[in-house]
Amino acid sequence: MIRVLLADDQALVRAGFGALLNSAPDIEVVAEAADGAEAVRLAAAQHPDVALLDIRMPVMDGLTAAERILSHPGLESTRVVILTTFDLDEYIFEALRLGASGFLVKDTEPEELLNGVRVVARGEALLSPNVTRRIIAEYAGRPRRPDPAKLLGELTAREREVVALVGEGLSNEEIAARLVLSPATVKTHVSRAMVKLRLRDRAQLVVLAYETGLVTPGWMR
Repeated sequence: MIRVLLADDQALVRAGFGALLNSAPDIEVVAEAADGAEAVRLAAAQHPDVALLDIRMPVMDGLTAAERILSHPGLESTRVVILTTFDLDEYIFEALRLGASGFLVKDTEPEELLNGVRVVARGEALLSPNVTRRIIAEYAGRPRRPDPAKLLGELTAREREVVALVGEGLSNEEIAARLVLSPATVKTHVSRAMVKLRLRDRAQLVVLAYETGLVTPGWMR
């Protein structure tokens, strides 16, 4: 059973999302919060598998709540998904930097919401190929890592190649076909790269690929 924390300051949104999530046989909403501070408290108490956080909430916004949850010593296995009304929210890129596993637009189709929760619970990144690439392209010009060359220097040539393709939005299967490798080998390269770069998940790997220049917005046609 996937345990979910739902945080949104609008009661109707919480009720609708909660009913939908609870209707799935493998998902259970274990806590609901009306603001970010409450979300952090409930996350610490309930240890959910997935926290769905609205990015704009009173008392504490979703971005701050995400940072608190992701850095909490007892919540290493909790994955955060940002809920937003707009598909180009200015804070989403920062959320990915902090370690959020992805985002969902609030008007997403019901089945996409359920599948998104399942994807994140498996430890994968919830990256909408079109929207997320636009966000990354827009904010990739704001690098914050002090020494990209040093970071990439920890990777082998093959790992750098794989990370670049991850940054382009390719799945492990697509990377395997491109490089004539097995999907299992690609998965190993991705995992080793994340360990070396001290990244939480694939979403952060995509962000780093842009920040370090392995991929630039100009690759998109």
